[in-house]
Amino acid sequence: MKKETAITALAALAQDTRLDIFRYLMEIGPEGAAAGKIAEHLEVPAATLSFHLKTLQHAGLILRRRQSQSLIYSANFEAMDGLLR
Repeated sequence: MKKETAITALAALAQDTRLDIFRYLMEIGPEGAAAGKIAEHLEVPAATLSFHLKTLQHAGLILRRRQSQSLIYSANFEAMDGLLR
């Protein structure tokens, strides 16, 4: 992983809510969770969650996919592995 990419990823995790989101997504595994489920679990307002999910996605730490009418977010395990190497 390029140094600039690693700095962006680490900076994204240097905030309480984003770190909580990322840890939760790592915990639940590659199947991920819908935004509503994440917000409910972490007791975060939807607008706040959306802001932090965009930051984590921009940093390459999470992935987003559409499943029916829901957006499912999951940890990008490959990116996390690259960050550690």
